Amino acid sequence: MTDERNIQNNQDDVSQTEGDTSSQETASLQQELSELEAKNAELADGFLRAKAEAENTRRRAEEEMAKARKYALEGFAEALLPVKDSLEAAIAVETADPQQMLEGVHATLRQLTGVLERNKIVEINPEVASRFDPHQHQAISVVPSEQEANTVVAVLQKGYLIADRVLRPALVTVAGPK
Repeated sequence: MTDERNIQNNQDDVSQTEGDTSSQETASLQQELSELEAKNAELADGFLRAKAEAENTRRRAEEEMAKARKYALEGFAEALLPVKDSLEAAIAVETADPQQMLEGVHATLRQLTGVLERNKIVEINPEVASRFDPHQHQAISVVPSEQEANTVVAVLQKGYLIADRVLRPALVTVAGPK
């Protein structure tokens, strides 16, 4: 009987130990779960903040682009105002002789040329007998000529580049084949 009691006590001890281990594991799992939930909440908060920051950055960039488009010509327009003032002043002078008028026109043209150059607007004015360049010239007609074929015979209207991009091609007459 003593043996049976010892066996029973040993079984109770094992059950008690298993119960203690089980409750320890449960407590450990509960703690780990709460830590993971806290970390998940922290990551979710970080994600929402990063998403909001990205959205704000995108919105600011769009606003800056809209302002850039809206006011892109501001500097150019401001530079053109003195040219307009010069033309208005020339019209206001009623007693100017043709020579004075011509001098005023030349001065105004120099002003305008300076404005164009400062804004990287460059003339395309090919020399006679230079090769025809379809990227910068527009052939209005082909004429018989003593020059080599596909060369410029005459410039009818200057063209313009803006920052290496053709704003308007030069209108030219081209020498035809002999």
